Amino acid sequence: MRLKQNSTLQKLRGAYYTPVQLADAMVSLFSDEPIHHVLEPSCGDGVFIDSLSACGMLEQIDSVTAVEIEPQEAAKVKRSYEDTNVDVITEDFFKFYDRNRDAQQYDLILGNPPYIRYQYLTEQQREILSQILTSHGMKANKLINAWVCFLVASVQMLSEDGKLAFVVPAEILQVAYAEDLRLFLSTQLSRITLITFEKLVFSEIEQEVLVFIGEKGGEEKGIRIIELDTLDGFKTLDLNQNGFRKMQHVKEKWTKYFTSASEIELIQQLRSDTRFAPFRDYGVINVGITTGNNDYFSITQNTAEQYDLEPICLPLIGRSSHAHGIYFTESDWQKNVKAGKKAMLISFPNTPVSKYSEPQRDYITEGESSEQHKGYKCTIRDRWYIVPSVWVPDAFFLRRNNLYPKFVLNECDAVSTDTMHRMKFNDNVDPLDVLLSYYNSISFAFTEICGRSYGGGVLEILPGEMGNILLPKIDVIDTELRANILQRVDSIVRANDDIELALDIVDKELLVDILGIDPEICQQCRAIWKKLQRRRLGRGSITGGQDERQKHP
Repeated sequence: MRLKQNSTLQKLRGAYYTPVQLADAMVSLFSDEPIHHVLEPSCGDGVFIDSLSACGMLEQIDSVTAVEIEPQEAAKVKRSYEDTNVDVITEDFFKFYDRNRDAQQYDLILGNPPYIRYQYLTEQQREILSQILTSHGMKANKLINAWVCFLVASVQMLSEDGKLAFVVPAEILQVAYAEDLRLFLSTQLSRITLITFEKLVFSEIEQEVLVFIGEKGGEEKGIRIIELDTLDGFKTLDLNQNGFRKMQHVKEKWTKYFTSASEIELIQQLRSDTRFAPFRDYGVINVGITTGNNDYFSITQNTAEQYDLEPICLPLIGRSSHAHGIYFTESDWQKNVKAGKKAMLISFPNTPVSKYSEPQRDYITEGESSEQHKGYKCTIRDRWYIVPSVWVPDAFFLRRNNLYPKFVLNECDAVSTDTMHRMKFNDNVDPLDVLLSYYNSISFAFTEICGRSYGGGVLEILPGEMGNILLPKIDVIDTELRANILQRVDSIVRANDDIELALDIVDKELLVDILGIDPEICQQCRAIWKKLQRRRLGRGSITGGQDERQKHP
């Protein structure tokens, strides 16, 4: 986490410039609407107002209220739109909302709210943010970003048939802290349109965004997701050609709406199918060891020998490249050690430092000289170099992944940092059954459904999300057959072959032949996995066509 004093001004303001092409496209969606009053709650230097003017809408609107906290930005807009129907207010939007939430309603609210993390907000902003959320039945916590409150407050300020169009992070679809927001929006709005992009829109940040369009009033039609490749897709976009899907008024992730209605129905059926159980039923899932400074506490054998650290080190599986197969063995660990990888984790004992060897004390001293101990997690410990919660798990699950996450059995008493999750199985669980039950099309589909897209197309899975992945129950299986299947799957993974070869084996020989799962279900789940995976992997590049006339949100 970046400390506030080390963050750029742009980072603190959450100001990332909106491509003019995007602003123009969003405004054009409402060019034929009867609009009288418009609000832009974070106007920057006026990109959306420029777009209203460029398409001839500004003259047709009774009033435009533009709120901007930065005086210099607000002054630019005032100079550009003197003697017009644009009223520029230099004020924090939270304060503006607090004063005007019951006084004025708007037919259209549009913009790109700032992405400011909770820790970068002022104390007064935090208080108003908390009030906005709790007054609408939502929980306030330190994970909430400012854009969430901009969205909630703006929905309240819409007129009876008002419409809202915001550029928001695509994490609205999936992150846990937006659960309350998804439920709020699904109950407050009769129609929700999400326009997503296959490629990244903002060049400054590795942040996937989407256009959120919410409509009040009229018959509830539900939700629809429209996927565009780049911003150029707006040129041929016809919203009327995209039908709405019935919206479930729940906190579940909206990523499920990327699948078809029949696929969603299949997902729901599998969740209630007694032949499956969630990962969490098989044991305790935790994040890996939080060292506070992985570079310092994860070391090579050379460093261990130099500072006499071998006696207090544990075998470490530290990265995806450390996991060669579906088992992590002594041989795997030794291979990593010989390759010069940081394959050892220092675990200083909780004994007086005077009992440490002189080289061990030298390593601590050198760490302090280079300020290795100043990270937050280290500073809150009584002795910064003693890492807490060090225990040996039964299995590991990669936190961030490319094609798919590996689930790996621990066969050499290794530990992991927080780049992986660690699992301790329940007493009555056979680890080999759980290992086998993960590598199949159904569980892979649920992995994509339960996880979230991280920057650059990476799939990130948090412990709670891993716990929700469905696994087929293995009650009885011939041990020789199980060993044979696992050996073939392990060989495929170690050879870095196409993982679908492994899924083919497990789908056929476990799901279909032993558990009696319909082969069509396996095929449908494979298609869901591939669809969501392709969509995720396709968002690793920047869209073209960004106008040089860039604007702050």
